[in-house]
Amino acid sequence: MMRVIKKAILALIVISIGLVLVIQLLSKPLPESFTGPEADQFARDVQSALNITGYEALGEIEFSFRDHHYLWNKTEERVLVFWEDYQVDLILSEIENSKILQGGKESNRADLIEKAKAYFYNDSYWLVAPFKFFDPGVVRSLVETDNGSKALLITHTSGGVTPGDSYLWYFDENLVPTHFELWVSIIPIKGISATWSSWVSKQEVLFSTFHQLGPLEITIGDLKVN
Repeated sequence: MMRVIKKAILALIVISIGLVLVIQLLSKPLPESFTGPEADQFARDVQSALNITGYEALGEIEFSFRDHHYLWNKTEERVLVFWEDYQVDLILSEIENSKILQGGKESNRADLIEKAKAYFYNDSYWLVAPFKFFDPGVVRSLVETDNGSKALLITHTSGGVTPGDSYLWYFDENLVPTHFELWVSIIPIKGISATWSSWVSKQEVLFSTFHQLGPLEITIGDLKVN
């Protein structure tokens, strides 16, 4: 019996080492970059291409991400978050005052507020990330790519759910994002790429509604703005 257990433990060790080596082989280091006025201006140019002025004027954004649905009141900084039989009225400026309904009844489960907040920060990022380049705690820097074009490295030093994450953005000739590479805590492979495609115009503001992250397809549905 002990011999079987030892063999099983040894097999697990070998598998673990193999996974670590695979992750190391597939991962990329963060590229060299430089901050400053040029990086900031490039980020502003990208936002202008997507119509940042129109985005800032929007009062509400409604969208779905997998089985999560959101009605985001940008003006009042609150979000109705729906999933399964939960509904959370998330007050972004006063999280502790958020209200919860579970199965149509009021609930005092604080963990649901934290879950709703985490869902919203993650899911909305896949919709509005380019409009967050100048959020508090964001560092912008330029990277020279192999073909001589510019890429924009965005690092979140604070805020959100996982501060410290970095995203290297690539763009087409019109400065519309095509994809980014991720260095994030929840994904072990560093520098993996995700597409930004299926762009749609809502009140002349451009939004990407489809992302391909490895084998994972991420679709933004039911998108409405006003």
